[in-house]
Amino acid sequence: MRKKIFATAALLAAATLALSACGSGNDDRPPVSMVSGASDSGKAAVVLDQPFAKPDLVLTDTHGKKYDLRKETQGHPTLIYFGYTHCPDICPTTMSNIAVAKKALPKAEQNDLRVVFVTTDPGRDTPAELGKWLKGIDPQFIGLTGNFASIQAGARSLGISVEPTTKDKNGKLVSVHGTQVFAFSPKNDKGYLFYKEDATVDDYTKDLPKIVKGETP
Repeated sequence: MRKKIFATAALLAAATLALSACGSGNDDRPPVSMVSGASDSGKAAVVLDQPFAKPDLVLTDTHGKKYDLRKETQGHPTLIYFGYTHCPDICPTTMSNIAVAKKALPKAEQNDLRVVFVTTDPGRDTPAELGKWLKGIDPQFIGLTGNFASIQAGARSLGISVEPTTKDKNGKLVSVHGTQVFAFSPKNDKGYLFYKEDATVDDYTKDLPKIVKGETP
C-alpha cells in the first residue's frame, strides 16, 4: 500500500518548490486533493486520491483558432504543462522529455495522446511563436495562448503558481510558473497524477503506456 501524505502540505510544497528557475512567488492557491505515494516509492508520478477537474480554458491555438480545452481533449489521455517559450531550461527539457517518450508508443496511441503546452507569457508567445517553438519539439503538441488572467486561473485550479512576466535584476523578461505536468485520464477526463520537474525521459517512457489507458503508473 502507498503511504498517505497530507494533501495541502504535500502538493503546496511541490507547487512552491517546483517554480521555474526564473523566479518564485507567494500567490494564494486553492485547496488541493489528497496525495498518495511515499517519497521513497521510487516512482516519478505523484498520485492524487481525489483527482482534479480539467481546467475550464478556452484559449487560442497555434493556428489562431479558438481551442476549448475540455471539449477538444475529452476522452483523450492528456498531459498539460504551463510554461513559456523563452524559458532557458526547464520548459524545453520537460517538453523534449515527453516528446522522446511519446515516440516509444504505438502510432495509434501517439495520435490519441494530447500534450498541451499553455503559455504563461502570452505577451510574447503569440500563436505563431508557439507554433514555431513546438514544431521543433513535436508537431503534434498543442500550444495555447490568450488572456493572462484566464491562464493564471486555469493553472491555479490545479494548484500551479503562475505570475505575470516581469523583468529580473538584469532587465531580462522572465515568467514565474510551477513546473508540474498533470496527466488526465481518458476514462473520466480527471487529473489523477502529476510529475515534477525532475521527471526523466525514462520516467515518461515507462509511464505513458499506462497513462494512455487511464491506468495508474
